[in-house]
Formats: sequence, C-alpha cells, structure tokens
Amino acid sequence: MMRESIMSIVDNLFVNYPDLKPYEDKIIKAFTVLKECYKNDGKVLACGNGGSAADCEHIVGELMKGFKLSRPITNEYYEKIESLYHGEGDYFYQGLQGALPAISLVSHTALLTAFVNDVDPDMIFAQQVLGYGKSGDVLIAMSTSGNSKNVVNAAKIAKTLGMKVIGFTGQNGGKLKEICDVLIDVPSTETYRVQEYHLPVYHALCAMVEEEFFGKQ
Repeated sequence: MMRESIMSIVDNLFVNYPDLKPYEDKIIKAFTVLKECYKNDGKVLACGNGGSAADCEHIVGELMKGFKLSRPITNEYYEKIESLYHGEGDYFYQGLQGALPAISLVSHTALLTAFVNDVDPDMIFAQQVLGYGKSGDVLIAMSTSGNSKNVVNAAKIAKTLGMKVIGFTGQNGGKLKEICDVLIDVPSTETYRVQEYHLPVYHALCAMVEEEFFGKQ
C-alpha cells in the first residue's frame, strides 16, 4: 500500500489533468516497477526521438538530483567523505544530493553518430541498452506513435536482459504495446498533444519515486 504522501501526488495529477484519471492503475504500476528497481540497486535508462528525446533528458534530470525535495546525502556517506578528506565533509554535504541512477540514451553524441555511420541507425538505443542494462533495470521507452524502430528495438533488447520496460506512447500504443510491462498510452494521437500528456505523468512518477526514497517516513 502506498503512503498517503505518495498517493496525494497521484490525486493532484488527476485534479490538474482529469483526462488522465483512467490511467491511474497504469501509473501506479509504473511507480511500483521503478520503486522495485531502485530498491534493488537498479538504474533507469531512457530513450526516444525528437521531443521524446528531450523528455528523456528531462526525466533523467529529475531523477539524478533533487526534484521537489532537497535529498541530503546520508550521514554514513558524510562520515566516509570526512574520514578520507578531513575537513571537507561539510563542503560535499552541502554540494551533493541523493541520486536515483538514470541514464539518457540520447545524449552521447560521439557514440550515437559513430553507430549511425558505422553500423545501424535503428540500433542506436539497443546497443546502449546492451552495454548498460542488466536484469532488474528499467527502460523508459518513449514514442508518440509507439512504432519508432530504434525505440522498439531497444525495448526488445531490454526484455532479453531481464529488464522491465515502461512505455510512453499515444493512444493504441503501436508496436510497443506488445513489448512493455507497463504502457502509458495517453488519450491522443497528435504528437504535440501526446507529449503534453506525457510530461505531467512522468513528473508525477519522478515525484512519487523521490518521495518513496527521500521523503519523511
């Protein structure tokens, strides 16, 4: 059962975006997948094209640093820093925040362009999933149509590694529908509208996971 503070994030999402209320079960399932990933020292990978690539960067930014909470580092880690670098514990304590490990697969320009040029552009994300991914990790696969070949290929490879896949698509889900463990197929087929729905959903998920691991118990 979710804590009240986490459920309030879900409730607030539907107050602001009532069209998303039918997706409550899927959003909660996606949260559960992310929670289990991080409980077991996993990480999140994210891929998409165009506006969805920007969303991947956005998601990673919310996970890897404080989003709504300050996320101070643990006392144990503070003491470790202080024992190694006496007198610098406060400096690092004030300058660092707790992180939820996440990697955007759209960001590595040299790797992406080399792979497009030398191998296969449809495998640019799948190659990185193969390199970074392990069982228990999560791939966030973003495609407004659900049919982007490089995203679909990444999702397929993620499944072979024992990863979970959370898909963000438009209505009907496209090819990702058959691959994803959780599919958030928002109620539109217009690209810009799909992306407008995706943002509040992933903001809510990031806030929920942050509250789970860094909120007051």
